[in-house]
Amino acid sequence: MPDNAKYWLDAINALTISTPFRIMNVCGGHERAISQSGIRTLLPKNIELIPGPGCPVCICPEEDIYQAIQLALHEDIILLAFGDMLRVPVNTTKKEPRSLEQARAAGADIRPIASPLDAIRIANENSDKTVIFFAAGFETTMAPVAAMLVEGIPKNLSLLLSGRLTWPAVDMLLASGEACFDALIAPGHVAATMGAEEWHFVIDKYQLPVAVAGFEATSLLAAFYSVIRQQQEQKLFLDNCYSAVVKPQGNKTAQQYLSQAFDVVDSNWRGVGSIAGSGYQLKTVFKQHDARLQFKDYENNKRKRIGEMPPGCDCAKVVLGKIYPNQCRLYGQACTPRQPIGPCMVSDEGACRIWFKYRTDRPNEDHQAETVTSA
Repeated sequence: MPDNAKYWLDAINALTISTPFRIMNVCGGHERAISQSGIRTLLPKNIELIPGPGCPVCICPEEDIYQAIQLALHEDIILLAFGDMLRVPVNTTKKEPRSLEQARAAGADIRPIASPLDAIRIANENSDKTVIFFAAGFETTMAPVAAMLVEGIPKNLSLLLSGRLTWPAVDMLLASGEACFDALIAPGHVAATMGAEEWHFVIDKYQLPVAVAGFEATSLLAAFYSVIRQQQEQKLFLDNCYSAVVKPQGNKTAQQYLSQAFDVVDSNWRGVGSIAGSGYQLKTVFKQHDARLQFKDYENNKRKRIGEMPPGCDCAKVVLGKIYPNQCRLYGQACTPRQPIGPCMVSDEGACRIWFKYRTDRPNEDHQAETVTSA
């Protein structure tokens, strides 16, 4: 594969694309690379690039975040979470802390961490206290969490697990008949863990072009070119445009850790609802480290309902690729990175945050307004 972004951009522009062609990029890292490099402004007008459900912060169930907040506020514990999770708002009154960050300001011992190794270190340094790791993320993040469990963790460390699998959300969207894309760019990091072949179902079940991409312009443009050519020639195949990192069967060691630590269960996605086989749950052998079992009184099933976005927030539609971020009613007005209302404005992998940061909605505004009508 030519290691030259201009080569692939020229190849795309040389194609005859007479009708709108909609490409969904699942990964938030892809959307960040696309927006940061201004790729949308360089492509033919009939090509749409649609952000997908690839941000774990955006789809983490509201009830899980609420439970973490309540545990931190009312129990003598140390609560740990990946940094982005601290600012995700939940639906509650303004008199109560609406995020882990606000709960921390109210006196709860909540600490951001960067990896599971930090959780082990903090638990060892505070052996007289219960430490709860609120672990949210997709397969790539869950693999080191699983490894931590399998290899052994301190007795005082428990997990409030909110892990998700990526491909079932895409499968659900395609099976619903409401998918607004003609081709898929599969997430490179997830494919590196689970294997490129995991995405073959897009071809087998739905007869859509698919390519795995990395996070640089060259790999992304090569993947765009591939799916366009696949569609035009009606020759579908799983194209791996990130072969330096992604192998067909993925990382077997990481997969083994995942299968040893977790069961796969039906799970809720914020604003979307329950998706079959899309979540991780601690295996029974690790029940002594399951915060849900240790603190059952804090699990509020009444919060498990579809549409768990704040009033006026369209993050769920953004996650599902039904609208662009700048079409949300609150985008850039009431909802900004400084004061996020919806979860998609929080994380560096959230489509709304990315679009706001790189002003994706401004330099390409006319293009987006026209192409979105075909989605």
